[in-house]
Amino acid sequence: MNILSGVRVLDLTNVLSGPFATLHLALLGAEVIKIENPADGDLARKLGSVPKYNQMLMGTSFLAQNANKKSITLNLKSPAGKEIFRKLAATADVVVENFRPDVMKRLGLGYDDLKVINPRLVYCAISGFGQTGPDALKPAYDQIIQGLSGEMAINGDERLHPLRAGFPVCDTVGGLNAAFAMMAAVYHRERTGEGQFIDVALLDSIMPLMGWVVANLMIGKQPPVLMGNDNFTAAPSGVFRTKDGFINIAANKQEQWESVADVLDLPLLKSDPRFHERDTRKKNRKILTPLLEEKLMGRETAFWVEELNAHDVPAGAILTLDAAVSQEQIRHRKTFNTVAVEGIGELPLFNLTAKFSRTPGEVTSPPPTLGQHTGVLLRELGYGDEEIATLRSDRII
Repeated sequence: MNILSGVRVLDLTNVLSGPFATLHLALLGAEVIKIENPADGDLARKLGSVPKYNQMLMGTSFLAQNANKKSITLNLKSPAGKEIFRKLAATADVVVENFRPDVMKRLGLGYDDLKVINPRLVYCAISGFGQTGPDALKPAYDQIIQGLSGEMAINGDERLHPLRAGFPVCDTVGGLNAAFAMMAAVYHRERTGEGQFIDVALLDSIMPLMGWVVANLMIGKQPPVLMGNDNFTAAPSGVFRTKDGFINIAANKQEQWESVADVLDLPLLKSDPRFHERDTRKKNRKILTPLLEEKLMGRETAFWVEELNAHDVPAGAILTLDAAVSQEQIRHRKTFNTVAVEGIGELPLFNLTAKFSRTPGEVTSPPPTLGQHTGVLLRELGYGDEEIATLRSDRII
């Protein structure tokens, strides 16, 4: 049995933040039911690098976030659609949505409406800015939040900034925050019987992820310095050239720095007053880096990684994404599980990355086609075949 077996989640979310949150619940064994509009469903069904899959409403962006889920189509603007949703809500443990704050209230399906039907319900609303405040009703995508959070301003170097992160980091961490919050609320509900409303904002969620940089500014009064691939906490710590490319070295401890000097056969640098102590090394990193690279460029990255790791210095190659996802450690950890998707074939999809000794979570079923489980779920609610046929002809489902 999985941790969340028996927990029913109604998922009204689209694209990334919400689907990423509910993916984690689904991998933990929850019954996650996507509530999708009958026309074309989750927008992510049309997003991805393979046009054929987009046309099938199974875009790669959708495939990545929606394994282990069910799909029902429902027109929530119609009275009949609202009635079906309320019946589902009466059976649910969690409702999660990522609309603008006023949408569900205007539909008459907000938390205050649903808790009358199901007082034990946990309701999670994910939005760009939260449910209240001067910006609450503004539209938001990941890139907007990256800019408003300061995240883009601290990336890059003096030549290239502001700089967006290479993946939707705010959407993703917002989804993780929501998953954590829903788990905590369900735990509280199991102890007390109390449901509750959860308000998750992407803008809030990204702030603690920048904790050290924010603390340096707000507590230490030190504005962030644009350092590109260098690590502001230590030196040498960052990206360095080798004979065949680049290497990451993170000598964050004094003994690690001394090991770097020894491995590179530069023992005199250890007693050099410019590099002897951490804070002095940080100030003089632009002098230190060329001295290290002169040695590093004499051998290949793989050689230096092995030598430095053997001396307890964290070091690693800088892999392409293709090499990263296929490396032996990822295969060993079973980060991906291969699942057959009808009309597409065998696909690698994300497993749960936390490894539970007693209740492991993994991909067991492919992402659903649009409305795949509509009939089954409606029959569970007591609808007969004729009623379902009428709902289809009326475009309620």
